[in-house]
Amino acid sequence: MITKAEIKTYFEGLQDQICASLEQADGKATFREDLWHREAGGGGRSRVIQEGNVIEKGGVMFSAVWGGLHEKMLASMGLTEKVDFFATGVSIVIHPISPMVPIIHMNVRYFEMSNGAFWFGGGIDLTPHYIVDEDARWFHQQLKNACDKHDFSYYPKFKTWADDYFFNTHRNETRGIGGIFFDYQKTDDTRTKDQLFNFVKEIGESFAPIYTYFMEKNKDIPFTEKEKTFQLLRRGRYVEFNLVHDRGTKFGLETNGRTESILMSMPPMAQWVYDYQAVEGSEEERTLGLLKKGIDWLE
Repeated sequence: MITKAEIKTYFEGLQDQICASLEQADGKATFREDLWHREAGGGGRSRVIQEGNVIEKGGVMFSAVWGGLHEKMLASMGLTEKVDFFATGVSIVIHPISPMVPIIHMNVRYFEMSNGAFWFGGGIDLTPHYIVDEDARWFHQQLKNACDKHDFSYYPKFKTWADDYFFNTHRNETRGIGGIFFDYQKTDDTRTKDQLFNFVKEIGESFAPIYTYFMEKNKDIPFTEKEKTFQLLRRGRYVEFNLVHDRGTKFGLETNGRTESILMSMPPMAQWVYDYQAVEGSEEERTLGLLKKGIDWLE
């Protein structure tokens, strides 16, 4: 059975592979690496890429942290006795220069407690500034293909979970076109720990082919100042989700993680306009109208 040390080592290698792929696809920028240490236990490698040909700002973060579980986390899990935890994973957010290239996020993670409980989590979601049906269909098909290699129930189940999770309740809209999201994936009568880990590896290794495809396909599409302005508004909605709803951000801050790494997901620039209203019949109005749950992008 796979061990936490082996999972940690795999995630370190995944970070290396993804960074190399993104640097090659961008063709200009390279990652800056910061090694950091967490006083309570563990640390990580923060890698940030900025001012490239395609990528304006992005991060590929690896961490492996451990120690006593925070009281808030204990309460959220219904635990009364103090336990230690071990958590490791890779988290990615990429903000492109062009409003025609989508924002992407991925996270794959493993969590273990000293009481013997453990689980996997993760997912990928896409946030286009402008929703293009062809791109949305291709993206969801790649995720379905990856899920189907392991369990035909995964894609519909985890797609619905993503719709529900990546949702700005205060605006009644999804963050983007969703993707897949899963958490608390544990062993049962049909799945071993190794099988769950193989699925997580499948998702992690699908990231680079998916995003470099969009980088190459969309980077040279022309755009105007109008599209750049809308991109800043869409980035603002992205920030709202990460600060108000994202569990990973909250967990990192509550466990005294490295603030710079936790807030890496923020774009370099965003904008908020009071009571923004898209022009009727515009592409902006169309995109905002598609930010809703339950769309079958594979139809």
